[in-house]
Amino acid sequence: MHRHLRPTVLVLGTALATVLAAVPAGARTAESRSLPTITPRAETATLYDDEQGGNADADDPAIWRNAADPGRSLVIATAKEGGLRVYDLDARQVQSIPAPPPAAEDDAPGRFNNVDLVSGFRLVSGPADLAVVSDRGHDRLRFYRIDPTRPGGPLTDVTSPTAPPVFSADQAEINEQRTAYGLATWTDRSTGRSYALASRRNDTRIALLELTAAPDGTVGYRTVRTLDLPASFRLPDGSTWTPCAEPGELPQVEGMVVDPANGLLYAGQEDVGIWRMPADLTGTPRLLDRVREYGVPAVYDEQTEECVAGADPGYGGSRLSADVEGLALLTEPDGDGYVLASSQGDDTFALYDREVGDRNEYEGGFRVGAASATLDGSEECDGAAVLNAPLGSRYPRGLLVVQDGHETPVDGEREGTDFTFVDLGAVLDRVDS
Repeated sequence: MHRHLRPTVLVLGTALATVLAAVPAGARTAESRSLPTITPRAETATLYDDEQGGNADADDPAIWRNAADPGRSLVIATAKEGGLRVYDLDARQVQSIPAPPPAAEDDAPGRFNNVDLVSGFRLVSGPADLAVVSDRGHDRLRFYRIDPTRPGGPLTDVTSPTAPPVFSADQAEINEQRTAYGLATWTDRSTGRSYALASRRNDTRIALLELTAAPDGTVGYRTVRTLDLPASFRLPDGSTWTPCAEPGELPQVEGMVVDPANGLLYAGQEDVGIWRMPADLTGTPRLLDRVREYGVPAVYDEQTEECVAGADPGYGGSRLSADVEGLALLTEPDGDGYVLASSQGDDTFALYDREVGDRNEYEGGFRVGAASATLDGSEECDGAAVLNAPLGSRYPRGLLVVQDGHETPVDGEREGTDFTFVDLGAVLDRVDS
């Protein structure tokens, strides 16, 4: 076991939720607004979260662009206990990497939750592109060097063997699985240093981790500081609201993305909404939008293991239905673009203006619907990735990849998931029209 660094901790209490006073509630007619439907071009083979399927469950994708040959770019995606999957632009699997085994027989197994990329990270052997993964099972980050010419597959594990737990003090705490969950990477343009931001499962904490290159060619990290988002919120009527959850659980963050142009982090607190804050975790977070369920009182029923909701007081937003899940950044050459969010509760995607000067205003939304009886859309989406750059003849205007949490048609009674590939040009044409 390695000594856990003592990071700087910032804690933001209930009072922070008063920033909501500056966020307009918005017309609730958006709930019934008709959004355009985009159909996909391709989808990956179905993953099954059962013993026969290797406990593989699609979660979060990232898109790596092959600058030398854009048509041979890759999609790198997590499959939880099924590890990592790598796909080509036809959604065909080109590599599968298993998650690490348990530390001991009775310990939690590896479980890959989120993935993001770092470009040109300075290793001893020279700059390299990395896939960074949150291993929820072991409470660690893992690193994979990307080399499309490598025989046997483009990814190679370069994780330092001394990489410490992100949040846990020891293996017993790791087994409780309040571990590294959501993930976003960020390279500070002023210093050239690269970081990962990891959220903690069943908690409001986010950690800033600086990535470090070791002399043996591996990659590790050190904790810089952490920040705790609020778990309770002051409502306009003066009452306090706490999102309903199982006893001992706090409203967690999973979907995160950093805008490299200004170093701002966007974080989706699943039952609350979308926050914006400096990626170095030194400033005050601002809640940009709320889920529709915000402020709704609910009580956890231990028999049904579900939350029983009361009357809606009307304090929620109008564009997102809990959970807020995958966040992605859609950049445009002129510096404009969108922050994309998966609204898991109603199977839609919301787009917010990337420009802070425009207060990250809501710009529209869409659904990803079925293209045919065998090529379905996206439901209950967990993760999303977008790249607005030419990717050969298949996607000359870029690519959007979204997780499909309910693959159809099903194989008997088995529940499947997959990743769905969407022509980004089709999305922009419909949203900008």
